[in-house]
Amino acid sequence: MSAADLATAPRPATRLWAILVLVLLEAALVVSWSAGFIGVRFAHDHAPIFLILLWRSLVSGLVLLPFALMMGPKIRGRDIALHMLLGALAMAGYLSGFALAISFGVPTGLVALITDMLPLAVAFLSWPILGQALTTRQWIGSFIGLAGVVIASGWSLDIGNVPLWAYGLPVLGTLSLALATLLQKRSASSAMPVYQSLCIQCLSAAVIFAVLAWHEGGVLPVLDAGFIGGILWLVFIATFAAWSLYYLALQKSSPARVTAILYLSPPVTMIWAWLMFGEPLSWAMAVGLAVSLVGILIVAKSQAPAHS
Repeated sequence: MSAADLATAPRPATRLWAILVLVLLEAALVVSWSAGFIGVRFAHDHAPIFLILLWRSLVSGLVLLPFALMMGPKIRGRDIALHMLLGALAMAGYLSGFALAISFGVPTGLVALITDMLPLAVAFLSWPILGQALTTRQWIGSFIGLAGVVIASGWSLDIGNVPLWAYGLPVLGTLSLALATLLQKRSASSAMPVYQSLCIQCLSAAVIFAVLAWHEGGVLPVLDAGFIGGILWLVFIATFAAWSLYYLALQKSSPARVTAILYLSPPVTMIWAWLMFGEPLSWAMAVGLAVSLVGILIVAKSQAPAHS
């Protein structure tokens, strides 16, 4: 190794600090991501589901709007179009999927488990979006991951009168988020500051949710402490914290690593829902969670790391 190489090589202390920062970023992402499921579960006791999603998205977008307009680079028309599409997929599609499932009675922890099959969805959609076909290991990991969901779901089917099709809602939402993740990663516009992209996506999703909320019964907020508290929770923790951390992590790492890290949120959500709402835990859900984790790890390790 030459003297120039030694001069430019990262010092051990610098590398250790960078690893620590990344771990803290990922831990905060897991907690804030789990908070989204809990916030929807709490707010649904006070208002219809699309009214909750409307005011979550609208308040988030309006808070960010002054910063998006006055700070950062000039927003180009093609960037607006891209992030409107991402808002429809990553916000409206994903949030509707898991929120509706919770409103129909699917256990909150199980919804978190299904939606965090995101690495499998990313792997499935990588072929049409990125031209990357699934390997044998990815197919094996996908089937193992899905088997874990079936094990956990089989228990929940016996504890309530939940429509069978409701379990497909978080699956559709997860596919929508996976598509947005791949589009975000491959686009040059992903370099837009998070507060600008998040603002456009929230306001775009708010338009969609406004139509759905109007059809559901109305768009006016509920003047209730539970509703207002739930919206503030969803805005500042589940939106600003979770989505900002998600896109920041996506910029610093690969989609496979980021989506695999999110798989840690189901056990956090299950314990959280048990403590707050008394949702029961079972060995079947724990076994299903462990089986799915094996499949997720196989898929994540089979994907090539992102190049910096």
